[in-house]
Amino acid sequence: MDDIVKKNLLYDFYGDLLTEHQRLIYEDAVYNDCSLSELADEYRISRQGVHDLLKRCDRILEDYESKLGLVAKFEKLRVLARKIEERSNDDEITQLAHEMIEVI
Repeated sequence: MDDIVKKNLLYDFYGDLLTEHQRLIYEDAVYNDCSLSELADEYRISRQGVHDLLKRCDRILEDYESKLGLVAKFEKLRVLARKIEERSNDDEITQLAHEMIEVI
C-alpha cells in the first residue's frame, strides 16, 4: 500500500485519538502537504519539533492499528466485496456487493 494512502487510512480510523495540536499539524502535513518549515512557522515551533511530532503521530497511529487492526479488516472487506461482485451471476447479489463497496 502506498505510504500516503496508508497514512490517510490510519488517520481516518484513528485520527480522533490524537490531541487537537497533533491533529492540526498532522492534517497540514499529510493532507495539505505543508513542509516542515511551513509548519514550524505556522505553529511557532522548531522544524525538529514538527519532525518529531509527525514521527510520534505515525507511531501512535501504527500502534493503534497493530492493536485494533481496523484498517486491515477494512481492506480485507473491500477485497472480498469486489470478489463477490466480480464472481456473481445473480443480479441481486451483484447489486448488494456493489452497495457494500460504496459503503466501504
